[in-house]
Order: sequence, then structure tokens, then C-alpha cells
Amino acid sequence: MARTKDPAVRTLLLERAAHMLRTREPITLRSLVAGTGVSTMAVYTYFGSMDGLWQALRQEGFTRMAARFADVTPSDDAVRDLTALVSAYLGNALDHPDLYRVMFDANFDLEDLQAADDTLEHLVQAADRGRKAGRFAAGTVPLDLATQTWAVAHGLVSLVAGGPLPRTTLGYGPPMLTALFVSHGDEPGRCRRSVERGWEVPETPAA
Repeated sequence: MARTKDPAVRTLLLERAAHMLRTREPITLRSLVAGTGVSTMAVYTYFGSMDGLWQALRQEGFTRMAARFADVTPSDDAVRDLTALVSAYLGNALDHPDLYRVMFDANFDLEDLQAADDTLEHLVQAADRGRKAGRFAAGTVPLDLATQTWAVAHGLVSLVAGGPLPRTTLGYGPPMLTALFVSHGDEPGRCRRSVERGWEVPETPAA
């Protein structure tokens, strides 16, 4: 009778691999499982091969980000929602910096290519609702605005999550987002208030 797979073991191996990549430790079957309490066979049991582990590792990053985005409940204020999605993006990257680094490493394939597109779609839909509500100019292309919003988030967190700048750098987020949204037609004062409502990323690490 086949042994039931333990999701905790799969997660343990994924997080161990991500950490080793970030710290540039040589990764072999033996080094991966060292100190984990599981055997090298676990890699084959849960991923089929080392290549399968790399694919799963990158996929896990998008899976966790999608779950974070799903927790952002759409409101009648699309600008607030776009900001809240950025906050969710930053929070996910800061909580899982090892996985975040691997997410955008195109050297590894994704198990499900649609997963990456689906995360961007959350931003596209919020941008489109803002355009339809008159917050953004009628000529605004939702995908363009979503991509620009993502670029702000990615740039900030790349400099902070294991990067050269302190967590307080995230405080540049609200004025950058405000400037972006205003450039697409939102009224400055109203925009600032919406961004403030959606911004929930802590500027200092939790004690």
C-alpha cells in the first residue's frame, strides 16, 4: 500500500531549496535533504526529479502570491484596490523572500504558465474597474496600467527583500503609486486618499 504523501514534507523541501539558492549553497540531492530528517528519495516521491523540484519551486511562489491577492476583497474604490494588491504583493515577497527570488528566474519552467498570467489579471481587472468608474482616463489601457503598477511593486520589493535598501524604502510606495494613477487621470486629492486606504505594508520588520 502506497504511503500517503505529507504536504509538510513537500513544503519543507521547497523552502529548503529556495533558501539554498538565495544563499548560493551548492545544491545536490544530499545537501538538499541534509538536516531535514527526510531521505533523498523524498525528492523523487514529491517532485519526480530535481528538475521537477525547480518547476514546483517557481510555481509555489506564484501560488502563494495568488492566494494573497485572493484575500484582497474588491471594493467600490478601484484605486484603493490597486494599492491593496500592491500591498499584498509586497507582503508576500517580504514573507517569502527566497521563493520570491525564484519566481522570476526564467531558467526554470513553470508547471502552470497560466498561474503567472492570473496574478497579473487581478491588477488588470482593478485597473479596468477604475477606468469604467471614471477614475482613470477613458483611453487608459488596463493591461498597461496593471503592468506599470506591478513594476512599481517589483522595483520596490526587489530593493528591499534581501536587497541593499532598508524596509523604510517601502514608504516611497504611496507617492509613486499616486503619481502613476494621477498620470492616468485620477484627481490628486482623491487619489491620495484612496492610496492611503489601500496601503497596509509595514515599514519596519515585526519584532
